[in-house]
Amino acid sequence: MRGEISKRERVLNIWAVILIVWSIYRSQVHAPEWFDEFIAKPGVFVVPVLWYIRYKEKKDFFLETYLRSKHVLSDILFGLAAGALFFLSAFSANFIRTGKFVIPSNMTISSLLFFIILAFATAFSEEILSRGFVLKRLYEESKNAMSSSFFASILYFFLHVPILFTTVRMSGSSLLLFMATDIILSLINSFIFLQRKSLVLPIFIHALYNITVLFFV
Repeated sequence: MRGEISKRERVLNIWAVILIVWSIYRSQVHAPEWFDEFIAKPGVFVVPVLWYIRYKEKKDFFLETYLRSKHVLSDILFGLAAGALFFLSAFSANFIRTGKFVIPSNMTISSLLFFIILAFATAFSEEILSRGFVLKRLYEESKNAMSSSFFASILYFFLHVPILFTTVRMSGSSLLLFMATDIILSLINSFIFLQRKSLVLPIFIHALYNITVLFFV
């Protein structure tokens, strides 16, 4: 007779349910982007994590996801530096490829501000689930930063599979590039998260990466 399930199994079960619900939502509901990122994604990604930590583990949500950090200011500064590096790298690559700097023709100050807020909302929900919940608990059980970061990054990628087939519809080289950058970004954020014990910096890096993609992809 099987004994009590492990912490890792509980975490993976919750993650699987979230993936199923999110996949159904993406395939069946065609809501505005603001609704997806401000309402639907927090409801599907964050609420179950909050419920599990608060009522099952009976622990503090902010402490358990490393949202409460002793070095928030330095995390923000490092995040802004990483964002500047993303932007300069993408700017250089785009300029070499096209010979000019192209800004989206429909970009205005208000639309840019909206997208920045949207990018942080997206990063907040995805990082809480992927790093603050899944990675942290995988690492606590295995004590192996490499294996837990790699496994969490694979799971992070699978969270994006529904949008690939329902919205973006990537294929060929663009799909391979997305897969590579998605996993690399996740691995970087995973190592930073475990080393600094803070979710603030991964959220900033994630959001600023998304903002960079807006300009150059």
